[in-house]
Amino acid sequence: MIGAESTDRVRLVLGAYKLMRYKIICSILLVSSIAITSFLFPWHMAEAEALFHIREMKRPNVPGLVVAADDELPDLTARSAIVMDAATGLVLYERDKDARRYPASTTKIMTLIIALENSDLDDMVTVSKHAAGTEGSTLWLEAGDEIRMGDLLYGMMLHSGNDATVAVAEHIAGSVPAFARLMTEKAHEIGAVHTNFINANGLPDDAHYTTAYDMARIAAYGYQLDGFEQIVSTKEASFAWVKDQTHRLRNENQMLWLYRGGNGVKTGYTDAAGRCLVSAAKENGIQLVAVVFDSVYMWNDSIKLLDYGFSLVRPAQIVRGGEQVGEMIISGGHGRIPVCAAHDLTIAQRKDKEEQYEKKLVLDEVSAPVVRGDKVGKLMILRNGQEIASVDCVADADVVKKSFFARIVAYIKSFVGRWS
Repeated sequence: MIGAESTDRVRLVLGAYKLMRYKIICSILLVSSIAITSFLFPWHMAEAEALFHIREMKRPNVPGLVVAADDELPDLTARSAIVMDAATGLVLYERDKDARRYPASTTKIMTLIIALENSDLDDMVTVSKHAAGTEGSTLWLEAGDEIRMGDLLYGMMLHSGNDATVAVAEHIAGSVPAFARLMTEKAHEIGAVHTNFINANGLPDDAHYTTAYDMARIAAYGYQLDGFEQIVSTKEASFAWVKDQTHRLRNENQMLWLYRGGNGVKTGYTDAAGRCLVSAAKENGIQLVAVVFDSVYMWNDSIKLLDYGFSLVRPAQIVRGGEQVGEMIISGGHGRIPVCAAHDLTIAQRKDKEEQYEKKLVLDEVSAPVVRGDKVGKLMILRNGQEIASVDCVADADVVKKSFFARIVAYIKSFVGRWS
């Protein structure tokens, strides 16, 4: 016969079992409902929009800020602002885009460009005493540290390390002034002609300036380079040399979290420059770049700019990656080979107008041997006779070099053909 105490114990066990079973069933139902909801309403359906609600802020009284009566975004708080299609340079909105502004740490976008074009990411960079002592935001580098170039670029763009920019500049050009000259030359080369750089990080200097338009051009150019988007769109990265218990760096550009489709670029602030942000997002193949200089609410301003930009355009796919765009003869090779676009090219076309584009294939002088995938020219996209975009073109076949005997035979055939 079971006593009262034993009966209570059995009841407790049975009760615990029922409770456990209930929790398991509820968990299964919850997971199932989440799975079904995710299937029916996938989060990735809208690529570019605000992920989180940003509270609407009325534009405060900003001393000296003049807003035109026809300004499409009158509540923007930035003194200078622009949103541009990166592929074509099409300006979708601008406010005082050509006014001279201090860029602060958005300068590092050009530092990254120069580094990507003039160094190997696996180069080992030795940090100098001068670099280690750089003022402002820092990665706490120490003189004598040997760090991979690619790691320094991540540290420079995610954590805004001024010391990293100096180490990079000295490694590539020997000194910061020499590196800054490379930066200015490159800016002018890509059309940012109202820009002058004195240093690699944006620390205050009256002779270190740019414009919203120029910075948009610079950022747009960056997205053409291998490795640029990968670095500026990284949210977090870990490196053993980071002097923190977690060894992690977190990107200071909150647009990577705030805006769906956000994929760069850089924040900046000094007392002289105010709050600065170069942001970017991609939707349906369209890459937009937005710039706000001396902004009170830079996140809100940037979201409004990107939303406005995307609302005005639709994607126009000009060519697909791998699509044949022509043929060419390789010097010293046999016959003709197909030439293909290296990657997709999609540009922004305004919804309120139809525009016609011309394609012009420009081929390089290329000699055998050629490996399939080698760059052999570019496809230019023209609007009203002006180049607005381009895509690299590659060989779609291998070409071996003719032997000496084969070249003699080919020469004789061509000679005979002229006289027959």
